[in-house]
Parts: sequence; C-alpha cells; structure tokens
Amino acid sequence: MRFFKSFLFFIVFSLSYVSGAFAQQEGEFSSQLDSARALEDSKEDTVILSAEYVRYATLEMLKKATYTKQIDTTHVNFHYYNPQNNPWNPSINLGSYGLATRDLLFQPTKTIGFQTGFHALERYLLHADSTKYYRARARYSELSAVGFFFDDQVFRAILSQNINPRWNVGAEYHATNTEGYYNNQEYNDRKGNVYTWYESESLRYNLLVNATFNSLDAGENGSILNDTVFRDPENPQPYSLQTRLRQTRENRPYNKWTDKSLFLRQSYYLGRLDTLHKGEPNMEIHPTNTIAHNSSIRHQRFLFFKNEEDLYGAFPFGDDVLVQDTTSVVTVSNELTYSFYLRNKSLKKNEARLDLGFENDLIWFQDSAVHRFYQNNIIKGELGYKFSDRIDFSATGEQIILGHNFGDFLYEGRADIALGENIGKISLGVYSQNKSPERVFEKMNYTYHQWAKDFSNTKTQNLSFQYKNPKIGFKGKAEYYLVSDYLYFKEVENPNNNPQLDRAIEPAQHGTLNVLKLTVGQNFKLGNFHLDNLAVYQKSEAMDILAIPELYTWHSLYYGNILYNVMDFRIGLDVKFNTPFRTPSYAINAGQFYNDNVGIEFSTYPIADVWLTSNIERVNLFLSYNFVNQHVYPKGYYTVRRYPMNPAFLRFGVSWKFYD
Repeated sequence: MRFFKSFLFFIVFSLSYVSGAFAQQEGEFSSQLDSARALEDSKEDTVILSAEYVRYATLEMLKKATYTKQIDTTHVNFHYYNPQNNPWNPSINLGSYGLATRDLLFQPTKTIGFQTGFHALERYLLHADSTKYYRARARYSELSAVGFFFDDQVFRAILSQNINPRWNVGAEYHATNTEGYYNNQEYNDRKGNVYTWYESESLRYNLLVNATFNSLDAGENGSILNDTVFRDPENPQPYSLQTRLRQTRENRPYNKWTDKSLFLRQSYYLGRLDTLHKGEPNMEIHPTNTIAHNSSIRHQRFLFFKNEEDLYGAFPFGDDVLVQDTTSVVTVSNELTYSFYLRNKSLKKNEARLDLGFENDLIWFQDSAVHRFYQNNIIKGELGYKFSDRIDFSATGEQIILGHNFGDFLYEGRADIALGENIGKISLGVYSQNKSPERVFEKMNYTYHQWAKDFSNTKTQNLSFQYKNPKIGFKGKAEYYLVSDYLYFKEVENPNNNPQLDRAIEPAQHGTLNVLKLTVGQNFKLGNFHLDNLAVYQKSEAMDILAIPELYTWHSLYYGNILYNVMDFRIGLDVKFNTPFRTPSYAINAGQFYNDNVGIEFSTYPIADVWLTSNIERVNLFLSYNFVNQHVYPKGYYTVRRYPMNPAFLRFGVSWKFYD
C-alpha cells in the first residue's frame, strides 16, 4: 500500500507538471500582455528575473576578491547525488547510502595540526568552509528530493534573499532517511546552515557569518552471517539474511556523529580598488590591500552505541553488552591575515601578490578515559605572480611554530601555463608535508580497542604534471608520491589462530613507500552521442598495505538532445570497473577500515547503471537503475569484506529552482 500511494503521487505529480509546462507555453503570449499592462500601470523600471541574477560566492573566492558565479541550472551529473558513487572520486563502503566509506583511489589528506582520525562518515558532512553566500535580485529557493517514493529519501532545501542590494541572508537544510537492503542498515541525517553576507556601500568592508550543524546516524549490523550468499542457488532476499548485530529501535547499534560550528569573517579593503564589469551582475572588485580576521568555534562528537551480546563475532573478544564509546573535540580558532597586490589598473597585465597570516587554535579533547587541552600556533603565507592571463605561479606554506603539533608543515608550489585555446593548459605542482599522527593512531581508549603508541610524523613529497585540452576533451595527470612512515590499521597478528585475537586491530607504521598515479580522461562526441572515459592507474611496492586497486576505469555512453524545444535530456549507460585488490575489513566501534590477516581479493566485475536526466524550464529530473547487470551477471559483489553491496535498484530525483 505504501508503494502504491507513492507511485500514485509520482504519476499525479508528473502529469500535472508536464501539463503545466505546456500550458505555460500556450499562455506565454497572454502572460506577456499582462506583464506589459502591469508595467504600464505601475510606471516602474523593468526588473529582469533570470538565473543570471542569482549568483553566489564562497569563502575561498572572497579571500582573493569580491566576485560571484552564476548558479548552475543544468541537469548535467544530477543523478550522481550519492557522495559514495561519484565516478571521479569512487569509494569502498558498507553497501548502503550513508554507511562507512573510504576512498578507493590513493589521495593523502593535505592537512596539518590536530586531527581526530575519524573519517568513515566524512563524505556526508556539511562544512562551514563550503557555504555558498548568495546574491539575488528576488528571493531564491531550491527544493530537491531523491528516491522519495522508494525506501530511501534524500531531501534538500535552499532559501536565500537579499534584504537590500548589499545584504543577503539565507539557509540550507538537508534531511535523509534510508533503510538499506540488509537488516540494521538504517541511516538518517539532519544537517544545514544559516548564513549572511554583508558588503558596505563603499565596497570595502565584507562580513560573512554562518552557523552549521550536522547530525549523522549510521546503523551498524556487523555484516551478514552468510559469506556465500551470491553462490546460494535459492537467491535469498537481503532482508531475509541474518546479521551479526540484530537489535532494533532504541537498542539499534549505530555510529552517530554531531558536528556544529559558528564562523565569522570580517575583511576590509585598503588603498585602490580595481573594478571589472562595473554595474553588471558579474562585477568584480579587486583590492590592493586587505586585512581580514576569521573566528570560529567547532564542536565534534563521535559516539558508538550498542546494547546487545556479541553472539556472532562482530567485535573482538569481550563480554560487554552496553557500549557507549564517545570522543568529543571543541576547537576555537582565530586567524589574522594581510594581503597585498601589485598590479596594473586594467587587471590585464602582470600581478604580484603576497598573503601573510597567523592562526591560533585552542583544542579541548575528551574521550572515555581522558581530558586534554592542546594549542597550536600556525604561520601562513602565499607568494604569487601572474603574467597576464596565461601564466600564473604561486607558492604557499603553513607551519606550526608552537604547540602540540609543533613541526607540522605543508609547503606547496604551483604553476599554470595556458598555451592557447587550441593547445590547452599545463599545470605543474609540488608539495612537501610533515604531519603529526592523528589521535586514533596514538591513543585509543574504547571498549574493544586500547593502545598507546608513539609514532613518527608522516612525511609526504609530491610531484604532479597535468595537461588539459577542453577543445579535444582530454585531461591527463601524472602524480608521484614518496611517503615516509605511512600510518594504517591492521589486524593483530595471530599465527596460532587464537580466537581472542580475532578482529582485534592496532595501528601500524610502514617505512617508505612510492606511489605512481596516472589519470587519463578522454571525452568523445559524434553528433548527439557522447562517450566520456576516465582511467586511473596507481602502482606501489606496498599495494597490500594501501589496499587500493591497480586500475580503475569509468565509461559513460549517452545521447543528448532537446525534445520539442522544451525538454533538454540525456539518456545513457555508465560502466565502472576496478581490478581486484586486498579488500579491507571494518572495525565497527572504532570506525576504521583495516587490513585483516586473511587478505582476500574479491573478484571485480563491471558494474553498469542506466540513467536519464532532463531539464524543463527550472526543473531538473533524473531516473536511474543501478547495477542493472545483476539480472545477467554477477549476482552481487563486495568492496569491503563481509559487507555485500546493494542489489539492483531504481532511483528518481527532482530539483526545482524558484527565483521570481
């Protein structure tokens, strides 16, 4: 009955929208007459309401200058709503939306300073730094929903309005409820932010404020008991399979993250202001001197809960029934920066830039056994030179000069060289990083895992070369990493098969490893047919320690056209594949992926999805059927040991923008 009601709602919604779209076209002439008559009666200036006048900026953009970008109104890539399944950044995971996830490709984190080391749910977080600050002539809002008549619902709403031409306020809200396909795979989140952007009439002062909250709740079932489910001739349904953890409702085992923050930035432009596109929506204000102060407070909390006996070996040896392992971190940051620019007034010739900054972090850490206070003082800088629009050099650095993570640093250099519209662009990169061990590697005080270790800092040296030529649809990148003292998790060695050591993990450090990563993307077009391709090759002498595949490829074949001058659409087939690799296991209450003692390499098959995306006026739609080849071969597959991936499933999504 639930599905029938949802399906009926979908049919009614679709018919009413399509009829409304065509009725809008038929009534366009009369609407124009009404608008003209109203304008004549009111004798007011014309107000143009279109996507061109709905624009946004991010913190990273506003650190350099005051400029905005137009909102994206296309349906391109709309069906990649799941952060686990981004084809350009694929993952391994526990098989359902919202559950623990780890990168499939090698990409070290370029951060320094104090880090907790919890990353399993990081892809679902809404970060304060990623907030979009809008400017709109009229109220702007957007509603989107995915899978809302299936078992999974992913909803998002955006509302933004300018109180006056220089002051905007807005809010963003996300709500997700997913049931998964196997028992105890429920996930839900509530996350969002409220924000404001104020610019003074003189265009010199800018104020950014946002308050961001995240509450992520991921169910844990400990994996299914049947390790040969895809070889079972009876082909059992996922919900009929027994899992290692079985409690429900208030005793349901779960990992819960809460992440709340308040951010404030004030900046002031000194000296001459250079302006581009004056009076237009895309106007840019480029300062010659900027002083800025950023202040933030952030509270992170990580909780694992269970209230049942471990009858089927989901955890290491132990007899605890009630477990509430908790880690809490409060961080207060203050940053003061000064920026200087030396350029020609036309903004078309050489430009030199210098950024200097100082940041102080105060950190209060608490887990199940200890309370600690830490402090870090960081100096930052950037030096750059831009030769017209073709060559841009920059060198950045940040180093902790005093505090708990003293000695951490990240120095980076980059050069972008534009060779011409038909030839393409070259980017050269280099960075050197010295990073302290994250907290989970040094100390763990949880129910099933306790250790105190003393590890060396991880040192990473990187060289990269990238070539892009949009004219021919080509992109290629070569990266080399030299990593010393690489940190990872592994199962405790157990040569005598002692059952008390099963699933017990510990941190470990590998001496030196070399990683070569080659990424090639080539897009082809023949008429209305498109073929987009991506291949990533990664090789190291320590592939088993890294637990990554040697080759990953993704291919998307689709047809795009405009139907009756009304609906812009694409219909296509995606296929992804990676070579077998040492598939990691997952430590539930520690929230960590680790290398087990078995070292299984699961067979990997091409996974195919069919999809349709479209745009009608301000509405984007998609319909996708994922893992369609399950009906032929194979019956299923794994990316994490014992956790089967989702079976074939259908998804529908709609997004509607309003700006009038």
